[in-house]
Amino acid sequence: MKALFLLLFVSGAALADDAAMLQCRSLADIASRVKCYDAIPLGAAAPSATVTAVPTAQQREQSFGMETVKAPKAAEPEENKSISSSIAGKFDGWSGNELIKLSNGQVWRIVDGSSAVLAPQNNPKVTLERNFIGTFFLKIEGTNNSPKVRRVQ
Repeated sequence: MKALFLLLFVSGAALADDAAMLQCRSLADIASRVKCYDAIPLGAAAPSATVTAVPTAQQREQSFGMETVKAPKAAEPEENKSISSSIAGKFDGWSGNELIKLSNGQVWRIVDGSSAVLAPQNNPKVTLERNFIGTFFLKIEGTNNSPKVRRVQ
């Protein structure tokens, strides 16, 4: 029960306006400080909270695979489910933990330990697809294999 009360108390304080909290903290008189804290409305937007600009399609493509923190659903644009590019240079297959550099500058690592030997190709077209749980797969033109990958650069 005490833990629940503490959690509610802390979460309410976290929603309060930071500037108002600092102003109340600077008051020396205890009674006026308590009144100041009581006057702070809970859930007030902090002045540091800003609305971020919606990224362009090119910016979303460049950051594909590098997302770490998700934006709130209301402000989130339609996210990319896949991007297309090509592997830079000659390509004749892959093995586990290998790095694959794409012509758009992105570098992806094979993370599933799979391997395949293909007929040598120059700049084969690829599609990077994100499945419904966020795992990325590299679909290479001319093969039915799709290794699991993770972006490293």
